[in-house]
Amino acid sequence: MTMAPSIETHLGKSGIDFNLIPHPHSSNSLQTARLAHVAANHVAKAIMTHDGDTYRLCLIPSTHRLVLSWLNEHMNGHFRLVMEQELADLFADCEIGAVPALGQVYGFPVIWDATFANMDEIFFESGDHENLIRVDQGAFMQLMAGQEQDRISCEEAEYEFRAELVH
Repeated sequence: MTMAPSIETHLGKSGIDFNLIPHPHSSNSLQTARLAHVAANHVAKAIMTHDGDTYRLCLIPSTHRLVLSWLNEHMNGHFRLVMEQELADLFADCEIGAVPALGQVYGFPVIWDATFANMDEIFFESGDHENLIRVDQGAFMQLMAGQEQDRISCEEAEYEFRAELVH
């Protein structure tokens, strides 16, 4: 598999410029960045959440952790992480665990971390574990038009520091 058919169709219709970056099979976004020889903080990790009524795809840098309390505050909800077995049904034309950043293609609203607003290029899953899609800032903004943006994640060290303050 090179790209999920839904993603390929959407990108074709959007007319944006993108590159497909092949890499050896990977099992997580940090490994993907390393194998594809791209900056890990420029790889968008897609995390599916659900609040009982609504699914929402959260897009964060692979070097970050989603802060559910920030997401819940911004969205005025009670979101939880969706389990991997649920993902197979939600993204039927993708390999399990290779969730693409374009949740809107599958009917899910997206909230993307504000960190991406300052990046010249962004990489995201194509729907398999062996290809990344590379877009520049303008193309990313075009793809995310109409989607929510806020600070919903932080770097691992900051996350651990915040957790220590709570305990």
